[in-house]
Amino acid sequence: MTERTAHIEIPDRYRHAVIPHIMVDDAAAAIDFYERAFGAREDFRLDAPGGGILHAEITIGRSALMLGDAGVEEAETASFAAPASLGGGTSVTLHVFVADVDGLARRAEAAGAEILQPPKDMFHGDRTVILKDPSGHIWVFLAHVEDVSQEELRRRLAAAGAGTGVATR
Repeated sequence: MTERTAHIEIPDRYRHAVIPHIMVDDAAAAIDFYERAFGAREDFRLDAPGGGILHAEITIGRSALMLGDAGVEEAETASFAAPASLGGGTSVTLHVFVADVDGLARRAEAAGAEILQPPKDMFHGDRTVILKDPSGHIWVFLAHVEDVSQEELRRRLAAAGAGTGVATR
């Protein structure tokens, strides 16, 4: 740490998290979708000089998300690419805990999300919905419904035939 930065605090919203930064082909449309579907709040936007959004930050629940428009140059070098430029796939799934998974699923589907797994109670103690947004990103929204011990988690996995490959902490 340099003397110049020794006194600067990390902002609270970044202090205890890895902040996802996703790229999309139309950041303004994505922000609009996230507001309608997930109840997101836009916190910051930096427009690119040639049009589009260079960088934006939104909040979904208490989670921060950074996003921006993927440029053609970046897509050609496979850096900062939107899912569409990768053949529609993505290697990242975004998880967000919310209070009402079912309500969010209904709102997200009405706004244009594709429901990949409808809301259901899962073995790990969370009610979960999995969806794909119009930009191709996969989202998992969860509402915590019960605490599950590691022993019970292993029992449930074994009963489901999924094995017991649960890491311990």
